[in-house]
Amino acid sequence: MTATPWTVRRLDRLDARAVDALADVLIDCVEGGASVSFMHPLTRERATAFWRRVADDVAAGERAVIVAEDAQGICGTVQLILSMPENQPHRADLAKMLVHRRARRQGLGAALIRAAEATARECGKTLLVLDAVTDGDAARLYARLGWRRVGDIPRYALMPMGGFCSTTFFYRDLSDAP
Repeated sequence: MTATPWTVRRLDRLDARAVDALADVLIDCVEGGASVSFMHPLTRERATAFWRRVADDVAAGERAVIVAEDAQGICGTVQLILSMPENQPHRADLAKMLVHRRARRQGLGAALIRAAEATARECGKTLLVLDAVTDGDAARLYARLGWRRVGDIPRYALMPMGGFCSTTFFYRDLSDAP
C-alpha cells in the first residue's frame, strides 16, 4: 500500500501560523473558482479575519477544524460546526471543505470527510448536514461517500467570479454509517 503524501489531524487551536496557512488555502480555492462564501478577489485581510473568527469558535468548543498537511504545509481543511440550537444537540454542520489545487485528485477530500465524520462521532453527533454547488466536484464526492441528497435550491449563491449557482443539500446519518 502506498503512503499518502499528507496527514490529517484535528487542530485543538488555531495559532497565527495556522490562520495564515488556512488563509492561503481559502484564497487558492476562491481563485480556483470554488463557491465557498467568498467573492474574487479575496484579500488576505478578509481571509485571515475569517480564520480568526473560526479560531475563536474552536477555542470556545463550538467548531472543530480538521486539516491535511503535506510537505509544503496545510493543503486541505474541513470544519464541523458543533454549536447547534438546544433542540439539535445530536447534529453538526459540515462546512468549508477546502483542498488546495496542488493536492487535488489524490483522495484528500474523501480523507477529510471521513475524518470529519469520525470527529463528529467523537463529539457525540449522529447527524451531519452540508450543502454544495449542484453537480460540482464536491457534490459528486459526497454522493460517492454515501451522503444522501435532499434537494436543490436554484440561484442559491454566487460563484466567486459572478453568476448564480444552485446548491444541493446533503445529510449523513452517522448512526447507520460505517
